[in-house]
Amino acid sequence: MVELLPGAPWSGSLWWVILALVAALSLALVVGVLRRLVLVRSGGAIECYLRTRGAKGRRGAWRVGFGRYGTDDLGWFPVLSLRPRPTVRLSRRGLVVVGRREPGPGDAPLTPDLTILEIGWYAEDGSDPEEPVYEVAMGERQLTGFLSWTESMPPGTQWEA
Repeated sequence: MVELLPGAPWSGSLWWVILALVAALSLALVVGVLRRLVLVRSGGAIECYLRTRGAKGRRGAWRVGFGRYGTDDLGWFPVLSLRPRPTVRLSRRGLVVVGRREPGPGDAPLTPDLTILEIGWYAEDGSDPEEPVYEVAMGERQLTGFLSWTESMPPGTQWEA
């Protein structure tokens, strides 16, 4: 038989543990919602999907998140994360759209109204990339903004002929 220790019954302690877990989950939910509001309301943020080309596991799967335009790069923040910094930065310098396609059967979580861009960067010798590094899926409005952002020059940049 199990002997109970003197003091509060175990059921009283269990309620405090459950209450602490509920409070921790509520706090995480509030922080997540506030993070999303800050990202979206600060401007220059778009909803998009990201996948690392040729990667295995989680990085090789489509992940939903927010892209936030900066002067030098596009920072990508996953939706289900509490990190204040982007997990992926897509540098603007040398960024090239290698291909464009519609979602196929292997792109399970994507809806047919999205467009997938295959992107890479110029090689050191200035040649086009052989293989795309990332795939980014976004809607038509986000696509127009992304292509405009890649084609425009950051402020203060000198054009090189």
